[in-house]
Amino acid sequence: MCKSESTLSRLFLEERIDPTKLSEFSFASRKIPEFMNHRMVRCLRCDLVYVESPPSQEVLGKAYHVASYDSAEEANDAANSYMAAFGPIFNKMPLKESALEIGTGTGVLLDLLSRYGFTNVVGVEPSAAAIAAAPESRREWIREGLFNEDDFEPASLDFICCLMTMEHVPDPRVIASAAMRLLRPGGAFVTVTHDYGGTVNRLLGKRSPIIDVEHMQLFSHKSIGYLLEASGYREIMIKGLVNSYSVGYWLRLSPLPVRTKMHIRSLLQKLRLHDRKFSMNVGNLVAAGFK
Repeated sequence: MCKSESTLSRLFLEERIDPTKLSEFSFASRKIPEFMNHRMVRCLRCDLVYVESPPSQEVLGKAYHVASYDSAEEANDAANSYMAAFGPIFNKMPLKESALEIGTGTGVLLDLLSRYGFTNVVGVEPSAAAIAAAPESRREWIREGLFNEDDFEPASLDFICCLMTMEHVPDPRVIASAAMRLLRPGGAFVTVTHDYGGTVNRLLGKRSPIIDVEHMQLFSHKSIGYLLEASGYREIMIKGLVNSYSVGYWLRLSPLPVRTKMHIRSLLQKLRLHDRKFSMNVGNLVAAGFK
């Protein structure tokens, strides 16, 4: 991300990929953790953890296009958490008319942005299954495929967000720099990322759900700040994100053995606790910068 020589990096994780465990859900959002990863190193300059020899954008694009989708409820919960965190950002924006979401899934956030008052919303999503799962009312907002800056007019948008997606792209500088050019003055670019330096992720180590074959990079508070500053943003805001999911989904993300999860899930269902919402910060960051 900072274009430093590879010698200015240290090993973060050796490669751990079992081809027999890859499935149609390996590149799906909010899946059961597989705890597989490419070889990753940490840059000593900008603090980004990144895949040393990543797959090509063509390979990644195909993987996301054919991935399955079964996380509508969790996507709705995530979108509500994001909107709650966006309040201070919206308050600083002079205009709230046009919005773009990169990696929109079923477009649930676009729906919330429209209800908030944005009159022109659009999302880009590579997963055909996610788009197929979207209600008919949202599909006109969603463009299938990978994000391409040339599909949008320069200085035409007030708000651009890329949520839990920056880890998946080949080059995060490309996304952040493109967003800067597409924003109007006063507009905001917002991203939500995992924080590999967060307490929960540090405690879980290799068993953290952020360790994933999909992730081409992992961010920290320092590296996401570097990205926004290097891309020309001002008034940068970075803070922890509180997510609210069902107790059952938090259990799904845990590194417990599958059989143990099944027993606990059964108990939670009997106690009518499985679907109860529970909020906490498990090591995610919301970062915003203004043009």
